[in-house]
Amino acid sequence: MAPKFGTSGLRGLVVDLTEALVTDYTRAFLAACSHGGAVHVGRDLRPSSPQIADWVIAAVRDAGLTAVNCGALPTPALALSSLNASCAAVMVTGSHIPADRNGLKFYVPSGEISKADETAIGAALGRGPQGLSGGIETKQALDDYLARYIRAYGRALEGVVVGVYQHSSVARDAMVQVFEGLGARVVSIARSETFIPVDTEALDPETQALFAGWFAEHGLDVLMSTDGDADRPMVVDDKARVVPGDVLGALTARGLGARVICTPVSSNTMVSQMGFDRVTLTKIGSPYVIAAMEEALAADPQAHVVGYEANGGFLLGFEAQGPQGLLLPLMTRDCLLPMIAPLAAARAEGVTLSALVDALPPRFTAADRLQGIETEKSKAFLAELSAFADARAAFFGETETVLDQADGLRATFADGYVIHLRPSGNAPEFRCYAESDSREAAMALMRATLEKVQARLG
Repeated sequence: MAPKFGTSGLRGLVVDLTEALVTDYTRAFLAACSHGGAVHVGRDLRPSSPQIADWVIAAVRDAGLTAVNCGALPTPALALSSLNASCAAVMVTGSHIPADRNGLKFYVPSGEISKADETAIGAALGRGPQGLSGGIETKQALDDYLARYIRAYGRALEGVVVGVYQHSSVARDAMVQVFEGLGARVVSIARSETFIPVDTEALDPETQALFAGWFAEHGLDVLMSTDGDADRPMVVDDKARVVPGDVLGALTARGLGARVICTPVSSNTMVSQMGFDRVTLTKIGSPYVIAAMEEALAADPQAHVVGYEANGGFLLGFEAQGPQGLLLPLMTRDCLLPMIAPLAAARAEGVTLSALVDALPPRFTAADRLQGIETEKSKAFLAELSAFADARAAFFGETETVLDQADGLRATFADGYVIHLRPSGNAPEFRCYAESDSREAAMALMRATLEKVQARLG
């Protein structure tokens, strides 16, 4: 499949991400978007990422700008660094997809690129070399990112035993540092020098089967991890249950004193029962969440607004007060805050993380995906379901009571359960989200639906 470009960045097979293509997209980004005179460049731990990062740096210097080489670090750490410096950033990562693929994420000085930026970059492709010679610097950009949480939370996790599933996350050492800084005893688990594609929304059963053993072996209170570039958290509670990202988001929002929530339509609907002033549902993707947050802040600059995605990536839009200090806004997907805030809230209340989760309104979600399904095939299937009620009734086995087509196809049925189908925007994957009044029902619903999709699409 040819590389695809969208607001989540450029993604494609490594063999197709040639020097010419990477250079072209970097030049187009610099021509179409503001950059502040410098570009921070970071990368994940894929084998192909150092070479691609070198190509990006060369293209930045060719444009007469300063390239700031930040090395391997989490995407939110790179974003924080460039935001603080009022300049642009490029992260070399394929996020959660396999190592034979990679990509670029672009940041303007104000944060993630918008849909308008995406269009402008596409229109600027094909520019030739400028032949200039910009400078190059190196920066240790991770320290400020970690200090942000230690300043705000102090020793809030004193005595907690935290397992860090390291695999090949670019945040594997950063997680150890920050949790130790917060007072926890950290156990590092399953570090890999081979890249492992971990999708926090769709953990494979073989990996999940290991969790209970790790808890027993190491006496863990909680298990933490991230996806490859560390903009999505993975949290496993003291009952060895994966806590969904949209549950982490709601708990984090509550713990920070947020009043306005912006989250995609795929997120757990329990958030509407938690007493927030307003919940705005968006299309799936951080640009839509950010646009909704910006709209809320334009109406009220003092609004305590946050955003989160179903994958757990959390965006902070106001100056929040932590147990020990201030936490300044960071409107890009972050993994550390939705790990730290719910666990710190549980400790402050004197309960386990599982008890905090179980006290929430009883709505449960499950998500997974089919890989190797081409986007055009997925779109044709959803177009058929969207257009014909009979086709939906035949596929689902009953007629929906509510149909939402803002992003894919989201159907609500008489018993209150929800099925949401959509193709991935940047990989050959077909995703299914299910919601019901029990964990078991949501999981069974999701699995049964994906089996039907597999039968139809192969």
